[in-house]
Amino acid sequence: MNFYEAIVSCFRNYATFSGRAPRSEFWFFSLFSVIALVLMMTIDAKVLAQRGWSPLSLAVGVTLLLPFLAVSVRRLHDVDRNGLWLLVSICSNGLIHIVLLVWYCTEGTAGENRYGPDPLTNCHVAPSSSLVLGLR
Repeated sequence: MNFYEAIVSCFRNYATFSGRAPRSEFWFFSLFSVIALVLMMTIDAKVLAQRGWSPLSLAVGVTLLLPFLAVSVRRLHDVDRNGLWLLVSICSNGLIHIVLLVWYCTEGTAGENRYGPDPLTNCHVAPSSSLVLGLR
């Protein structure tokens, strides 16, 4: 899965907490989120003379929150872990964040697991030209 396909997949499945997500989808969407937030914070600082979370960066942050939570849960499913681990990490601080980082970096379960088929063998992303033309 390339960068563009990962972004399209995350927004298409923005509230899908079932199934699995490969490492590339998770990490490309994470990169996209960081770039978008830094870009919006820079625009806020230059144009609106505000620092931190101001209108544009807040709007982008809220827009990216649900897709990021969904892809994080699907990534945990890919390594055969329950999505509730993400809730545990939100409610705590400490070692669990390191454990989550290791799981996010770990290769997914080969073949089918209890959360669904292997996403690397079942890529259903349409070619980019049909997405642009709306032919899907």
